[in-house]
Amino acid sequence: MLKHNELSIEKSRSGRRGVRFEKAQKEASGYLPSNLLRTQEPRLPEMSEFDTVRHFTRLSQLNYSLDSQFYPLGSCTMKYNPKAYDSLSVLPAFAAAHPFAPAQAVQGSLEALYNLQELLKTVTGLSAFTLQPAAGAHGELTGILTIRAYHDARKDFARTEVIVPDTAHGTNPATANMAGYTVVNIKSAADGCVDKEALRAALSEKTAAVMLTVPNTVGLFEKDIREIADMVHKAGALFYMDGANFNALIGIAKPADFGVDVMHLNLHKTFAAPHGGGGPGSGPVGAAAHVAPYLPKPFVVKKDGLYSLEDDRAESAGRMKAFYGNAAICLRGYCYLRQFDGNTLRTVAENAVLNANYVRESLKGKFNAFFDAVCMHECVLSIVPSQMNGIHTSDIAKRLLDYGFYAPTIYFPLIVPEAMMIEPTETESKEMLDAFVAVMEKIYNEIQTEPQTVHDAPHTQCVCRIDEVSAARNPNLKW
Repeated sequence: MLKHNELSIEKSRSGRRGVRFEKAQKEASGYLPSNLLRTQEPRLPEMSEFDTVRHFTRLSQLNYSLDSQFYPLGSCTMKYNPKAYDSLSVLPAFAAAHPFAPAQAVQGSLEALYNLQELLKTVTGLSAFTLQPAAGAHGELTGILTIRAYHDARKDFARTEVIVPDTAHGTNPATANMAGYTVVNIKSAADGCVDKEALRAALSEKTAAVMLTVPNTVGLFEKDIREIADMVHKAGALFYMDGANFNALIGIAKPADFGVDVMHLNLHKTFAAPHGGGGPGSGPVGAAAHVAPYLPKPFVVKKDGLYSLEDDRAESAGRMKAFYGNAAICLRGYCYLRQFDGNTLRTVAENAVLNANYVRESLKGKFNAFFDAVCMHECVLSIVPSQMNGIHTSDIAKRLLDYGFYAPTIYFPLIVPEAMMIEPTETESKEMLDAFVAVMEKIYNEIQTEPQTVHDAPHTQCVCRIDEVSAARNPNLKW
């Protein structure tokens, strides 16, 4: 029986080869000092061309991708990513531009970045944007350091706390801590939104900022957001919005209208580049006019028809990156915003919300939403343990793999027991959503009639059940 999960070095057979190289004309000792010369031959896979092609073709087929399957990964949007944007972002004029090139030589790149800043201002209503942050969490840190610079400039050094609700992204408290603040965690109300009384009790002259993920991680919009912003401002603090979930709001609402002072966006999530695979991201940070001077420098500016990076910002929090952001991701986001008008962006958000609620309603009675209310772009489902024959959420996630679906985010947010966070995104068809719902229903029925099948899943993957604790704590990533 052929084995498909062997490494290339395990498939190696002595003397087998696919190509022949020209023999070196001169010994390596003629080029390199003796201490850099190998004392023994490297152990490389010896394989035929067929063996090599089949090995790597097989690996490519094991790769789960959005190009071939549905990817309902909650909180990490995997959505529409036009291939044309990829082609445009790697044009030599962009990809080969040297970061130390003078502004006159890269006017096209600077123009695209400048225009992106302007478009982000338009969709959020904020006064200024920096494109420097290399990812969402990097954007959060940028935003909180900007807030610190704002308070420091006012000599308001007593503000040492940042309030974070328990429905925030997990990076929010980590960011506040990294920025040197004490994190004050507040519990949510019974409806999954901010408990206003808990927030009121936590606010004080020590509060530097309140970080709110909007929509929050249980998929809900903070219905009292304007009142919350007023409470924060009355306490002399700033209102930070984690805008990683902005794909639920774009074209519908502008955070500046909520009273947001600072926010970050995930270009790689809301706009065009996929998220969740560990690739490069982009987390631009925007600010209202009174905080904008404290954003990190440089900014892309336009003067007399020419574009340049402006460093002359005395109140700036400083640089956040050696060069100016992840330009290739910024270009993809720019393409996305240029392709769609305001009405289309609104449709994007409406379809994201519609699809999530379609899944939530369709699975009612088998997998109920923990907070049974109209959700935004993602729904958070749970299970009733007494109806599950000993099956847990992790078993359901692994069984989904057998049916060709990527597993949703599970056990997050932490306030939902046995959570399954499902984000279908705006670009999936009704037929795909129906197929996903049908598989979830089938798994539910299996749990009732043959729970062991679900408990032992996955059955079709090259790697089946692993010791998750050991894999997490003692990962073996080498051969």
